[in-house]
Amino acid sequence: MDGRPLYLEPRLEPRLRSLVAAHGTLHSLTGALGSPVHVVVPDQIVENLERFRSVYRAHHLPGQVFYAHKANRSSALLRRLAATDAGVDVASLGELQHALGAGFGADRITATGPKNPEFLWLAARSGVTVGVDAVAELDQLAALVRKHALAPVRVLLRLSGFETPGVKVLSRRSRFGTPVRELASLLEAVERHGDAVDATGVAFHLDTTSVAEKATALEGCLAALELCRSRGLRPRAVDVGGGFGISYLAEREQWEAYTTGLTAAVLGQGPPLTWGGHGYGLRNESGTLRGTLGLYPAHRPVAGAAYLEELLAQPAASLGGRPLAALLLEHLYDLYTEPGRALLDQCGLTLARVLEVRTQEAGGELLVRLAAKADDIALEDHGVLMDPVVIPRSGSGPGEGPVAVHLFGSLCLETDLITRRTVFLPRRPEPGDLLAFANTAGYAMDFHATRAQHQPAARKVAAWQDGDAWRWCLDDQFWPITPARGAQ
Repeated sequence: MDGRPLYLEPRLEPRLRSLVAAHGTLHSLTGALGSPVHVVVPDQIVENLERFRSVYRAHHLPGQVFYAHKANRSSALLRRLAATDAGVDVASLGELQHALGAGFGADRITATGPKNPEFLWLAARSGVTVGVDAVAELDQLAALVRKHALAPVRVLLRLSGFETPGVKVLSRRSRFGTPVRELASLLEAVERHGDAVDATGVAFHLDTTSVAEKATALEGCLAALELCRSRGLRPRAVDVGGGFGISYLAEREQWEAYTTGLTAAVLGQGPPLTWGGHGYGLRNESGTLRGTLGLYPAHRPVAGAAYLEELLAQPAASLGGRPLAALLLEHLYDLYTEPGRALLDQCGLTLARVLEVRTQEAGGELLVRLAAKADDIALEDHGVLMDPVVIPRSGSGPGEGPVAVHLFGSLCLETDLITRRTVFLPRRPEPGDLLAFANTAGYAMDFHATRAQHQPAARKVAAWQDGDAWRWCLDDQFWPITPARGAQ
C-alpha cells in the first residue's frame, strides 16, 4: 500500500450528507440523549421505495414491495412507510403487533420466518398473508383456523432446493422452505386444507448475493406455479424475498486497495491492518494464503433496485430463454419483494462520543475509546464499518492528520472493538468529538444491541429536513404528520 492511508469512505447521498454536516444538531442530540444515539431519516425510505416501484413500472409488473421489518425496529420508519402504499414483512409476534399498530392493514402484511403458536394465531386472526415453510406448519395453521372459526388464510408456499437443467446452478441450502422436489406433498396438504387456507402464491428466501442463484429460484417458482395451476389451484404471486443489498463504500478502488492490503498483511508482506492480526476469514499457513474473505462486499456496483432490475432481466433457460420479467408479465403474476437493508439505504447514522485518545506506542496507532459498545454499531459479524466522519466539538481546531486509529467500546472486554480493522481518519479525533457512522439503519442498529454491564442501549431519534435546518423527535414519537405540525 506504499505507506498511504487505506481509507474506506462512506457513500453519502445528499440527504444523509446534509445531516452529517449539521454539526450543531448532532452535538445537541448526544448532549440531550447521551452517547450513542441512532438517527433515522424516515423521508429517505420513501425515496428508496420509489426506486423499487420504478422497476415494477418499467416492466409493467403488478405486485407489492414488503419492507423486511427485522432489519430495523424503528417506529418512525415503519409509520412513514404505512403512509405509502408499501407493505411490511414481519417475522415475529412483536413485529406483527408493531405493524398493525403503525397503521398497516392486514392486506399489506406478510408473516414469515419461524412462528410460535401466538404469532401464527394473530396472523390468522388478523387476516394477514402467511408464508409457510413446511407441511407441518400448514397443518398447524389449518387447525387454528378451524378451532377458532376463522376465515380462510392466504398463504405463500415457500420453496427451496431449486436447480436448472444443462449447466447446473444449485441454489444454496436453506432451512426456510420446502424442497421443490417435495412440492407435490405440500400441494396435497393445501388441497386437504382447502376450507382453511388459500394458496395465493409461492416464495423463496436465499441468503446470497448471487443473481444467478436467485434467477434459478425464480425460474423454479414459475414452474411451481404452473404445477399449482395444473392441479386446479389459482396462485397469482411469486415472492422473491430480499437480499438486494447496499453499496456502503463511495469508491470501488478503495475496496480493492483495502482487500489487497489485507491479503498482504495476513501473509506478512505488509503492515498489519487489524487488531491482533485478525484476517476476516483469511489465514497464513506456512506462507500460503488459506480461507475465504468473509466480508459483505462494501462496494457493490449493482445493488438495491438495480439488483432487482438485473434479476428480472435474467433468461429462464428451462422456459424458452425468455427474460424472467417477461414471463411474470405474460402470466399476469404479482411480484412480491422483501427489501430490508436495501430499503434502509442512507436511512440513518449512529453517533458516538470520543471519550479517550491515547498512543499505544511511539509511532503506533492511536487507541480511541468511544461512549458506545460494539453491539451498538454491529456490522462486524458479516462486514466492516466504513470510516466514521469526525464531527469536531465546538471550538475544536483542525487537528493533525491523517492518523491510524483503533476504535474501542466502553465494555470491560478485550473483544469490545467497534471494528477490528485499523481505521484511517483524515484528522486526529479528540475527547468530546463525535464519530458519525453512516448508513447503519440496516441491521447495524438493533440486531445485536444489548445492555451488557449495565451500559445503556443507544437511544433512537427520527430526523427530517425543515428548509435548511434539521428537526428531530424521539423515534416512538414520530408519525407521518409530525413534520407538518412543526413538532420537535
